[in-house]
Amino acid sequence: MESFKVVRPEHLNHYGYLFGGFLLKWVDEISWIAASRDYPGCRLVTVAMDNVEFHCGTRQGMVLRFDASESRRGTTSVAYRVIVFSDDLDTGAEMQIFSTCVTFVRLDAEGKKTPLPGVKAGQD
Repeated sequence: MESFKVVRPEHLNHYGYLFGGFLLKWVDEISWIAASRDYPGCRLVTVAMDNVEFHCGTRQGMVLRFDASESRRGTTSVAYRVIVFSDDLDTGAEMQIFSTCVTFVRLDAEGKKTPLPGVKAGQD
């Protein structure tokens, strides 16, 4: 799944760069949307985010492109690889600024892990 965000003044830290917390929020939200679309009707919650490392600062006005795709599936969990690119609309240049893997687990109505559709309990 592909999604976009514009870096606005309210997203900047005191040095004038994108505050990392906003990027992490967007990565979590966009990967959850991708997972929820792939597994409709499932109650998915975030349990992990791998390798939080920012590769490059991002300034106001840049457009961020998020590419989220399923990378791993277990019995009760599914992971999505998210790659974030910064697009400079003035030059057309695109640069990868962040990537991580977000893992979700499926919960039942009582909050207990439950198998994803098409997976039998105990199967990996």
